[in-house]
Amino acid sequence: MNFRLRASTSVIPVSLRRGAPYADRIEDDGKTLLYEGHDVARKTGGPNPKTVNQPRTLPSGKLTQNGLFFEAARRTKQGESSPELVKVYEKIRDGVWAYAGLFDLLDAWEEKTARRKVFKFKLVPSANAVSAELGRAQELPHNRLIPTAVKVEVWKRDKGKCVMCGSKDNLHFDHDVPYSRGGSSLLAKNIQLLCARHNLQKHDKII
Repeated sequence: MNFRLRASTSVIPVSLRRGAPYADRIEDDGKTLLYEGHDVARKTGGPNPKTVNQPRTLPSGKLTQNGLFFEAARRTKQGESSPELVKVYEKIRDGVWAYAGLFDLLDAWEEKTARRKVFKFKLVPSANAVSAELGRAQELPHNRLIPTAVKVEVWKRDKGKCVMCGSKDNLHFDHDVPYSRGGSSLLAKNIQLLCARHNLQKHDKII
């Protein structure tokens, strides 16, 4: 978790794979991402982090990343600010992180498990995506999460590079036929890898 890592945009990494260390998940037919907060740091001779409540503050009283995101969600719920804009990256295989899009942070709470309390954060795809690459506002048809298995299949098929220019940097999973026009998020044949530049150029042409 990185609260406002760059200017006004925060960043979180998620893993929806089996055996992932945190219980991230998608709900509501792919419309909602539930992200689990971070554990205390592991220390030699210390307790297993998975048995300790996830911290909201440091011993100094300063907010942890959990606390910063929690406060941002609280301000949104109380109408004090707009939703925090969060860039989400998903681990689709070892060493490969895919950009999943821009999300709005809408809610946060503490949830009790069998052994401890953890933070949960509710995010939904942002209706108005802000392009950090081009420095301008851009509305993208992004309202469903693409399943991890589909992303892995597309990554292998497109050989981990943009199908337009061959770039391997800042790749996006793009719907060939937009979801809003009936395109599926569940079929690899409707998903392709595009670099940020070609992804935005394509959507500029969609009327």
